Amino acid sequence: MNDIAAWFERHNISMAAVLATLGLLIGAFVLSYLVKRPLQASLRQLASRLSLPYETVLTITRVLLGALWVVVATLVLDIWGVGVGGVWTLLVSAATVIGVGFLATWTMVSNITASFFIAFWRPFHLGDDIEILPENLKGRVIDSNLMFVVSRESSGAVIQIPNNLFFQRMFRVTSTGSELRAGSGNLNRAISGVSA
Repeated sequence: MNDIAAWFERHNISMAAVLATLGLLIGAFVLSYLVKRPLQASLRQLASRLSLPYETVLTITRVLLGALWVVVATLVLDIWGVGVGGVWTLLVSAATVIGVGFLATWTMVSNITASFFIAFWRPFHLGDDIEILPENLKGRVIDSNLMFVVSRESSGAVIQIPNNLFFQRMFRVTSTGSELRAGSGNLNRAISGVSA
C-alpha cells in the first residue's frame, strides 16, 4: 500500500481525487443498477397507457442512463481539475471540423461514384447535346472525368456539371451523336464547334 501511495506522490496524483473518483464510479454503477428496473417498469406502464412500443421504453431508459453517465463523467473531470467548458469547446470544434470534412468527402465520393455509373450506363456520349432540367443548363458534351461532365454552351462558354447532378435531376439528350461516332473528324468538329 505504501508503494502505491509513493507512486501517486511521485506523479503528483492526489489520493483524495483517486478515492473520490472510485467512490463516484461505484456509486454510479449501484445507482444505475437500482434505478434501471423500477424505471423500466414505470415506463412500461406509461407506454401501455399511451400505446407506445416497447422499443420506446428501451430507448428512454438508455437515454436516461446515458445522461447519468454524462453527469458522472463531468463530475470526474471536475474532480481531476479539467474544465468542462474547455472540453465542450473542444468537442464542438472537432464535431464541426468532422462535419465539414464528411460533407466534402461525401460530395467527392458521390461524384466519383456517379462517374462510374455514367460510364457504365452511357446515357450520353461525347458530342451529344444535353439539357439539365429545370436549371436549363444546355450544351454539347465535350469531356467527362471523375468529378464533372464538361459541356460547351451555344455561346461558347464551358459548363462543368457535377456528375451526381445527373442522378438528382432530370436531363434530356437532344441529339444521339451517332453521326459523330461515324468518323473521328466529325467528332472533333462537333466537340470544338458551337452547337446550333
